Amino acid sequence: MTGLEGEKVSTAKQLLKTLVAFDTTSRNSNLELIGWVEAYLSEHGIASERVYDDTGKKANLWATIGPRDVPGYVLSGHTDVVPVDGQDWSTDPFDLTEKDGRLFGRGACDMKGFLACVLAKAPDMAAAPLSAPIHLAFSYDEEVGCIGVRGLLRELKKASVKPKACFVGEPTLNQVVIGHKGKISLNAKVTGKAAHSSLAPEGVNAVDYGARLVLKVREIADRLAERGARDALYDVPFSTGHTGIMQGGTALNIVPDHCDVAYEFRTIKGDDGEALAKEVEDFARTELEPAMKAVALETGIVIELNSHFAGLDTPEDTEVTTLAKRFAGRNDVAKVAYGTEAGLFVEMAGVPTVVCGPGSIEQAHKPDEFIAVSELDKCCAFIGRLIAHAAA
Repeated sequence: MTGLEGEKVSTAKQLLKTLVAFDTTSRNSNLELIGWVEAYLSEHGIASERVYDDTGKKANLWATIGPRDVPGYVLSGHTDVVPVDGQDWSTDPFDLTEKDGRLFGRGACDMKGFLACVLAKAPDMAAAPLSAPIHLAFSYDEEVGCIGVRGLLRELKKASVKPKACFVGEPTLNQVVIGHKGKISLNAKVTGKAAHSSLAPEGVNAVDYGARLVLKVREIADRLAERGARDALYDVPFSTGHTGIMQGGTALNIVPDHCDVAYEFRTIKGDDGEALAKEVEDFARTELEPAMKAVALETGIVIELNSHFAGLDTPEDTEVTTLAKRFAGRNDVAKVAYGTEAGLFVEMAGVPTVVCGPGSIEQAHKPDEFIAVSELDKCCAFIGRLIAHAAA
């Protein structure tokens, strides 16, 4: 680590401590953190703008450093974190603690470590003679379905000059990730008709019909595993279906009149998550509901979308991938099962995108979440090379 890089990593550590101290769990507002970042950027001569949610209690932040009339590069990350409720932490999750080269705190890895590196390098961006701009995109509510960034991307789509590349800094150990699965998750509310269990045929068993819905999801999952699309770069090289929650009934001697089911599909290129979800809904409408309503018209199944985000499938030979490999100082690429906002940058705004950031996804969402100081070093070096490239 050079002296200059060491100074930036030290600054990143200080900034990370500040960022972690803001409790930006997705259920909370992120405006206090956004306001602090705005003030920090302003101190370095960098203007920024907010894109609010409908309530005005959360916002994305967008900043442009350099010329505005030519295509540039986006550094993107989310400000929200997952809850610490029920987790057994050995340190205060909102007070960054350093031990043996590791920095512990909620969001240290996912993904305030990246944001801290971006902010640590922001003065260098402002001082550089950039011929292409560098944009900063800080979003909200990524952890609950990549919700917040959509408002920012709708604005970006309207821009007369769009970025030529985006780097989303989710934790990848600074490896270039060119693909991730898309996800669609749904909730099904099954309404039956209660009856005494001794008169079971007079009721409509919501748990029974919920179970049939679950078996349909499983049938699709088995089909995908056996003969669906394949991509060997994924740990699980095919699309998956999964039921995570099934709840219903009150007592053994009562035919249950309610059952709730939560399920999802995670898809690779070649499989359509919306089509899979429609297959389940069609099954509910044509096979399950007629049998239910034959006993009681008030019964039925309501299926609601919980979250949906696009997958990512960036070609290895495209410019954004080539640049990311050069900035990261490594030539390998990967695809991952977890989702990010990267696919939305491509789908909604048409910006070629890869994922590359500090820290390991293995640490995300866990108690005693941490990021290694060495990962901040690598990330600052990545951004430094981007600045040099944008100034060339």
